[in-house]
Amino acid sequence: MAQNQPTLNFPTKGIVFIPIIIFLIILFAKSTETIKSGQAGVLYKTFSGGVVTDETYGEGFHIVAPWNEMHVYEVRQQELFEKMKVLSSNGLEIQIDASAWYQPVYNDLGKLHQTLGENYLQRVIQPAIRSAARSVVGRYTPEQLYSSKRDAIQDEIFTETKKILEKQYVQLNEVLVRDVTLPSTIKEAIERKLKQEQESLEYEFRLVTAQKEAEKQIIEAKGKADANKILSASLTDKILQDKGIEATLKLSESPNSKVVLIGAGKSGMPIILGNQ
Repeated sequence: MAQNQPTLNFPTKGIVFIPIIIFLIILFAKSTETIKSGQAGVLYKTFSGGVVTDETYGEGFHIVAPWNEMHVYEVRQQELFEKMKVLSSNGLEIQIDASAWYQPVYNDLGKLHQTLGENYLQRVIQPAIRSAARSVVGRYTPEQLYSSKRDAIQDEIFTETKKILEKQYVQLNEVLVRDVTLPSTIKEAIERKLKQEQESLEYEFRLVTAQKEAEKQIIEAKGKADANKILSASLTDKILQDKGIEATLKLSESPNSKVVLIGAGKSGMPIILGNQ
């Protein structure tokens, strides 16, 4: 006698909906964009005008039609490091190590994407800072660059680079010149010259100091001589005698034992003999 075999019943209606659910999940994933902190987005509409230039999409969750595309940019300040070889005013090769702080202009992000694209750093910022550095350094000698003009060329490179970028939808915040490297022979020659100049200045300073000290001593000696002349001219015998009497009176008032000889001194002045 044959036994009845168990039959398996599959929910055929549920199987039909699985591809639909998967399709909806993929469609939803393609239709959303999450813009992270410090970023902003530019929307490209495939069937209605291309790049949206009058709106910048900020941080957070956005619904985007699957046939459109969101391009995400870093809008925080970024740093570009550059090592540049440029020529000084006398044709010597100088290496400049500099960095630039920059960021895209937030409200013009759509225009930046439309005109320059995501590689705007290579297209405009690097060429701009290199051009400005060549222009500025070419105005100075190696000695000026090494000793006294570091801050000046930094400010001038910033000003010229900013002028180039002001119509490129990029904001330049700062340019820092980190190092100026000269050929070793030129650097050594400049250091020797600066050392000699410093020694010369120190020698001149010592000469000036000695001269001033001599003049001071001459003036003091002349003043003492003039004072002695005036004092000698004003001391008559009468004044000396009065001064002697005053001194004798003060000594006589002292409690120490003493002997006073009246009329024994010069010009009849008393002499006081103490016990010491």
